Amino acid sequence: MTENISRIAKYNFWDGVFPELGIIRATYIDRISEFLGNKLVKVIAGQRRAGKSYILRQMISKLLATGIHPHNILYINKEFTDFDFLDTYSDLDKFVEEYKASLHPKGKIFLFIDEIQDIEGWERFVSSYSQSYIQDYEVFITGSNSQLLAGELASLLSGRYIQFNVQPFNYQEFLLARQLEPSRSSYLEFLQTGGLPELFHLPNDETKRHYLSAIKDTVLLKDIIQRYNIKDARLLEDLFVFLVNNASNLISVTSIVNFFAGKKRKTNYETIANYIQYMESTFLVHKVDRFNIKGKETISGTYKYYINDLSFKNYLYPGFESGLGYKLENVVYLQLLFSGYTVHIGTLRNKEVDFVAQKANRTVYFQCAHVLTDPATIDREYAPLKAIADNFEKYVVSMDDIRLESNEGIGHIQAWRLVEVL
Repeated sequence: MTENISRIAKYNFWDGVFPELGIIRATYIDRISEFLGNKLVKVIAGQRRAGKSYILRQMISKLLATGIHPHNILYINKEFTDFDFLDTYSDLDKFVEEYKASLHPKGKIFLFIDEIQDIEGWERFVSSYSQSYIQDYEVFITGSNSQLLAGELASLLSGRYIQFNVQPFNYQEFLLARQLEPSRSSYLEFLQTGGLPELFHLPNDETKRHYLSAIKDTVLLKDIIQRYNIKDARLLEDLFVFLVNNASNLISVTSIVNFFAGKKRKTNYETIANYIQYMESTFLVHKVDRFNIKGKETISGTYKYYINDLSFKNYLYPGFESGLGYKLENVVYLQLLFSGYTVHIGTLRNKEVDFVAQKANRTVYFQCAHVLTDPATIDREYAPLKAIADNFEKYVVSMDDIRLESNEGIGHIQAWRLVEVL
């Protein structure tokens, strides 16, 4: 073996020793597995530390279980210093030849490349190898910037790739990690912690705060400030804090500009809009459009932003109390997204419906409420759904101990049982 091959062998499965696989994320593995056996590039995208590397290793494990020889699989992770010799697509090309000469794989080769955006010109390598008719390759890549991945690949591969967006643990995965049962108390714990996989291995809240601060700093610095040559790094971080503490609120770019103006901070519409777009591309936040239920059209100007994981709120900015109702809404949005729905905020005259969720031919309306404690609260939360004239499914999601009866055709679902109706 060459020096490079010897150095990175410990990250691969060649000697029969499996690296840690973690909680098996079966839904993602099943989704990706549907597209095995062809030249489509499998793109696994998501925020740093959301679990993309574990999913790659779990896919490798699945391939090995089907009889693929370990020497036919090459795993590269640019986050580890042992792979620092891979700076450009040319380095990567030479290394694959080095691997082939050392391990002599026969038949199809499976290439797994983690955080590929850190390799200059990576898209040329991916295009060349995935579409090669000289040697059969199947290529899997991960990255932390959706714009970069989709933009570069779209220009070269013309639809010959499929992207899977990975989120931190959802509630069902949280239960597996904590070995808990679905209940109000476990869901409350989920709302007050978060779903980043590594959190469950850290000993105390102080360590978790340091860990999350490091993630935030890495994403802002490496994935945004350096990549987009950001001039005002402090404004970028303050904007992230603003979005975290205003998650689930209706806001506009103009209102954010006015907020900073009130703090004697100089900025403008274009800068704020661009900074938000950069945070969206790195999966820190999600922007959700408003949708006119009667007119069946989106409404621009005012949006809601949801954070990719509540741990940022819970551990980094807990002093800005937003209430469990807002956290519940954030988590319900993420669950809908995970379940494959296209999600909008619904508007109908002067009423707002938290979510209009659409998938294939199904449309479902959801209203979120912390608890339905009295008749006035029940009337307020059910009123927007009752105002909708169509016959699509409608649910109120809450943290109540008791599941309420149907109210004029509107169902009630406890938050920890939401998956049952999705």
